[in-house]
Amino acid sequence: MESELSGLFGKLLLYLGPILIVVLIIKYLLPELVKTLKTKRKFKAGQKWHSDRDLLYWLRGMKPWEFEEYITGLFSKLGFKTEKVGGGYDRGVDVIAEKDGIKHYIQCKKYIASEVGVGEVRDFYGAIADHLAQGKGYFITTNKFTLEAEKFTQDKPIELIDSYKLLKYIKLAEDKK
Repeated sequence: MESELSGLFGKLLLYLGPILIVVLIIKYLLPELVKTLKTKRKFKAGQKWHSDRDLLYWLRGMKPWEFEEYITGLFSKLGFKTEKVGGGYDRGVDVIAEKDGIKHYIQCKKYIASEVGVGEVRDFYGAIADHLAQGKGYFITTNKFTLEAEKFTQDKPIELIDSYKLLKYIKLAEDKK
């Protein structure tokens, strides 16, 4: 009786195993692949714009992780060796960009309506202060910074990149092609 059950179980596993593998691929791996391909297509499509306003609209329509990937690619085009580290537990750093052996740290905030305040910039500085030797931090947003945030960074190695300065970086990267 026991050998019949193990034989039956073996046959069941033999038939259901491949089906389970296909289900797992469809449920978990395929959506990630599709998401990655859509993002890459969006980035490629985003290279030709009628106006700066259209480009900003497109950037603001991204999901936060897409914006982080876009910034990672942008800094790569600008000659940096980049690593995306963003996510829920990124400790305030979304991208590490290295150039000439010097590491720089990037925080990305895809904002549409709200400005980046001094608290967020202060948190970013706190996250990178111990890591900065010669490098600097870049805080990048699709909107703008408050006056208090700008004043806070005046004597610190942090470059604030608002939406308009971001457009200049994008154009600079396109010119390097």
